[in-house]
Amino acid sequence: MMKKFYFHGLYEKIIELSFTLGMPAILLQQNAFQSIRNPMSKLKGFIYFICVLIPCLFSCSGKVDLQSIDLDAWKKDRNGCLGLRENQVEAFREVKNEFLGKDNQALIKTFGRPDRVELADRSQNFFIYYIDPSPSCEEANIKEEPLKVIFRLNAVSRVSEVTVSTLDP
Repeated sequence: MMKKFYFHGLYEKIIELSFTLGMPAILLQQNAFQSIRNPMSKLKGFIYFICVLIPCLFSCSGKVDLQSIDLDAWKKDRNGCLGLRENQVEAFREVKNEFLGKDNQALIKTFGRPDRVELADRSQNFFIYYIDPSPSCEEANIKEEPLKVIFRLNAVSRVSEVTVSTLDP
């Protein structure tokens, strides 16, 4: 009797933890844990749960920590209209390779929403942040080809190339 009660309490803790972490509903099926009969299958169930839990914990992406760039000013200067990004170009060029392999959520958490997103073939897309004022700004002295930072994201939404250029992707 005691073992049955212990595993029932373990089941409730697993359910509570899975709701906290936002686990898929398939892991929450009560019969998957109640139908376990022998100790070896209990161990297999626990190992399965751990194998699903670990990737969920490490799949979250965080903000990239950049010391040399004022990210608050970067986020305020939407489309480069205020000119706050212009004086940060050289600092960005020094750290641009730190973004290779990062995912799109890390870019959004670091720099804010992109000024423009372009979709390309083979499920690639480009996140574009304007350094110089973009054509959507309401200034009189807008350059025909503004300087911009272009992040190329591959099919799995990882950065494969970072470019600072006036050319369009």
